[in-house]
Amino acid sequence: MIDLFQNFYSGKKVLVTGHTGFKGSWLSIWLHELGAEVVGVGLEPYSEKDNFVLSGIGKKIKADIRADIRDGEKMKEIFKQYKPEIVFHLAAQPLVRLSYEIPVETYQTNVMGTINIMEAIRATESVKVGVMITTDKCYDNKEQMRGYKEDDPFGGYDPYSSSKGACEIAIQSWRRSFFNPEDYGKKHHVSLASVRAGNVIGGGDWAKDRIIPDCIRAIEAEKPIEIRSPKAVRPWEHVLEPLSGYLLLARKMWECPTDYCEGWNFGPEAESIATVWEVASQLVQRLGKGELKDASDPHAPHEANLLMLDIAKAKTRLGWKPRMDVSRTIDLVADWYQRYRQEDIYGLCARQIEQYVEEGLWK
Repeated sequence: MIDLFQNFYSGKKVLVTGHTGFKGSWLSIWLHELGAEVVGVGLEPYSEKDNFVLSGIGKKIKADIRADIRDGEKMKEIFKQYKPEIVFHLAAQPLVRLSYEIPVETYQTNVMGTINIMEAIRATESVKVGVMITTDKCYDNKEQMRGYKEDDPFGGYDPYSSSKGACEIAIQSWRRSFFNPEDYGKKHHVSLASVRAGNVIGGGDWAKDRIIPDCIRAIEAEKPIEIRSPKAVRPWEHVLEPLSGYLLLARKMWECPTDYCEGWNFGPEAESIATVWEVASQLVQRLGKGELKDASDPHAPHEANLLMLDIAKAKTRLGWKPRMDVSRTIDLVADWYQRYRQEDIYGLCARQIEQYVEEGLWK
């Protein structure tokens, strides 16, 4: 496999929170393929069909730990035992609609959980780089026609989005208070950044209220696919797109600790910004089965209709750029769900990573 990161991760001690989740499982596989010593900290996977379960990545990494990020002392114990050098914090309550049902737990997990991880980083001398993953929904979304830039205000209508806005404020505070770039090498040795991705899709996601899993479940049950927000516009991207950005950013933070410790957007190009209905239609066409049904509900909890990211900063300063348009993204998504019952899933994921890497090197 071509290594985009110049052998940087080989032998590095990397801790991933939320490794049992959708994005976390893909990141753990990629890091393992790059030769990193991966320690995963997360809850039980959502289902037996999750990418984490089917890929068997938990058995391949250095440590597969079940723990809740709301337990700050437990996090410090784990960090002390495994002495990570790089931390990717992905663990979260990630669903908008569920946040209306469990708002307090959403805040406890997303805000205090993030603070607990930063405190564990602060208490662990081995950590040099912390990449804190939030979301594009952290911005105060006014449903404007331009993409949100990294210095736009944080906010959020629903408990999930607002909790992620609060995460960003906490990350800024900890960076200024405890990991200030001006104090690097004097009072601390940590480079801390936050990253925000668009609507991430890919194989092995079975979460509720996400368009791809909803489509696959309906198709497998031979039922119509109910689309609750058909006109909602989102920045769609394959899971490997933002992960490549996170991995590239962490390498640059390690090499130049005070130059990149800030917020970063990793989203698609403008042509991959599409409606929910358009993405579902492309998936149905690619799979050759499925029927869409408009299930709009005017009384449903509020969800944003328009959200876009400005990725100029990552392209200019990191040299990162998305590699795939929405059509190619749907190809890889469909390929995973068509093959997951028959094939070795770890091998399938590794092959998709290899395909992604080979389809266009950064300039």
